[in-house]
Amino acid sequence: MSLKEFYDHHKNFSGRNLSEYDLSPGIRCKFDLLIKIIGNSRPFKNAIDLGCSGNSLLYILKNVQNKSYYDISTIPLKRYSEQNPLCGDIVKLPYKNNTFDLVLALDVLEHVKNDDLAISEIKRILTHGGFAVITVPHRMKYYSKQDKIIGHYRRYEIEQVLGLFQHYNFKYLKHFGVYGILMKMSLLQSINPKKTEKNLIKLRNKYRSNLIFRKIWNLFVKLSSSLMKVDAKYYS
Repeated sequence: MSLKEFYDHHKNFSGRNLSEYDLSPGIRCKFDLLIKIIGNSRPFKNAIDLGCSGNSLLYILKNVQNKSYYDISTIPLKRYSEQNPLCGDIVKLPYKNNTFDLVLALDVLEHVKNDDLAISEIKRILTHGGFAVITVPHRMKYYSKQDKIIGHYRRYEIEQVLGLFQHYNFKYLKHFGVYGILMKMSLLQSINPKKTEKNLIKLRNKYRSNLIFRKIWNLFVKLSSSLMKVDAKYYS
């Protein structure tokens, strides 16, 4: 099975949509923290979300003039049909050098076998003085069966990530934690990863179809994501 087929048939990835921000405390926490940094930095002319899935942060950024979406899976790209998204592999991007002044690759590199080549491609399409925003799962000691099920080749140490980007002459600006100790609940999820994946799909379907549940869940997500932000700040 090719990588494209894997992600097209992986219901947890192909089923994601723009409501994930409201559905997931973790995604809301991460997006809010990144919006606070990216959204207040400066206006961007051309930006791309590599591995955008169906719930792109770029879609909700307001300080970007031209937005591009790129993913190895065809299905989630349908969410951005009016923006002419492209399907392909991050290790061979179909863009000219120095095209984008903002490149997002959120939780993508761990899915790429040759992450070194992916980083070289990010460097190639990034303009001089442009911003690259990267997120990855932290600490290989937490690598589990759930990581394998969702297509992770690895997790990263901070020094490892910084070293990879410094090799391609990226100027380091800042790194920070997105999830703190509260996200150790993922260790419980990793005990039965297949059940976890099924429960995520059930939750997504119930959120879409049940208005009362949606209102209750919105309150839960708002509170949980706020706690996660405090938790991440404390443990970063």
